[in-house]
Amino acid sequence: MRVPEEHIEESFLAGSGPGGQNVNKVETAAQLRVNIFALGLQPYAYRQLKDLAGSKLTKDGVLVITARTHRTREANREEARRRLDTLLTKAHQRDAKRRKTKPSRAAKARRVDTKKKRSAVKEKRGRVRFD
Repeated sequence: MRVPEEHIEESFLAGSGPGGQNVNKVETAAQLRVNIFALGLQPYAYRQLKDLAGSKLTKDGVLVITARTHRTREANREEARRRLDTLLTKAHQRDAKRRKTKPSRAAKARRVDTKKKRSAVKEKRGRVRFD
């Protein structure tokens, strides 16, 4: 799912981790902020997105995605947008309804057989009678 550009607020941050002076000087990490209520999603998609996003979703309904895996600003920007698209695509997918099935005749027979064997084992544990 594509998000219109006017709904995306984009900023760049200093990266973290190793990288020497370059990490301190250059803002290569990309951060996207999207208000999910402005996207006009279906109600089930909002619920699904809330579950999928977890801590990436603020109380105000702003989805924050940060990418800092690549060395360049452009690569991180594309990575963040790809993550956003993936998250929204997953939110729109509905789970298939489960169809109720009955156990097969063989499965019932196996169950009964194991129950009988177990019953026999337990029956043998009883007191020994000397008549």
